[in-house]
Amino acid sequence: MNKKVWIGFIVVFILAEVMSYIQDYLILASTYESLKSLWRPDMMSLMWIYHVIMLIGAFFFSFIFSKGFEGKGIAEGVRYGLYIGIWMSVGMAYGTYAMIAIPYSLALQWFIYGVISYIVCGIALAMVFKKKEEKVEKAA
Repeated sequence: MNKKVWIGFIVVFILAEVMSYIQDYLILASTYESLKSLWRPDMMSLMWIYHVIMLIGAFFFSFIFSKGFEGKGIAEGVRYGLYIGIWMSVGMAYGTYAMIAIPYSLALQWFIYGVISYIVCGIALAMVFKKKEEKVEKAA
């Protein structure tokens, strides 16, 4: 496994954590508070599980990108982030909506913010991979 995968993994993990914080603790905090009767009473003590999931997801997001990397720039990152974002976010947002009595507006926001987050992470990966490729080409 090459160095770009590891750098991409770290970048994606940090970006995903920051965007998750913005989404959940800034944008949606009041919505979550209004629905607190729906959440587990011990939810905050279990948040470490969420961070482990983010860590694993960031690794595989980067690893899979590396296997199909074509060097097509930012557009490649946008496309990858969009595809993975729709795939992952539709299940999380609407699967939760089907199982828990959350408002549709929350499911829609989770879907939209999820897709945006994956696109941002895809762009970041395209930049990490392209930047390293340019350095290799200049050295040759």
